[in-house]
Amino acid sequence: MKQWTSSESLRKHMLAVETAVVAYARRLGEDEELWSAAALLHDFDYERYPNPDRDETGHPYVGVAELRSRGYPDIVIDAVLGHADYTGVARVTTLAKVLYACDELTGLITAATLVRPGKDIAGLGVPSLKKKFKDKAFARGVAREDVIRGAEELGVELWEHVGFVLEAMQARSDELGLTGTPS
Repeated sequence: MKQWTSSESLRKHMLAVETAVVAYARRLGEDEELWSAAALLHDFDYERYPNPDRDETGHPYVGVAELRSRGYPDIVIDAVLGHADYTGVARVTTLAKVLYACDELTGLITAATLVRPGKDIAGLGVPSLKKKFKDKAFARGVAREDVIRGAEELGVELWEHVGFVLEAMQARSDELGLTGTPS
């Protein structure tokens, strides 16, 4: 991931997604290492191959080809492909559903943290996130419909899902750079 991604914000995004996905792996009794790899690598090719045309010359197709060449299992490949709706790859495994459900949501939580006085995730709660979620002008790049669809596909109530991901991110706030600014 670090070899292909120089952007600190993109690296932190992948780490935030990994944080949430691993928390779900732990909750569901799944392979944390495998799920971690899928989450950390889901966007590793985005910086080099952003794919505005959404074709096989860009993200996530280029990354998936690299992962295949390195011997990653199909469950990881399918999850990475499935996190981008435009690939047409159905999310059938729990890993694919969790990755999709956490991807956009971590972006919303990060954005909500960074606009808070002090930029500290510790004091952020679900009620505040509900307000931000409803405000279409806030974090316009976060696809709300993907967040909703992700929770539905996962079979989890939306705000329960939001709270679970928020708690996971709060537990790793130092690594995610969301502990606030020094006074």
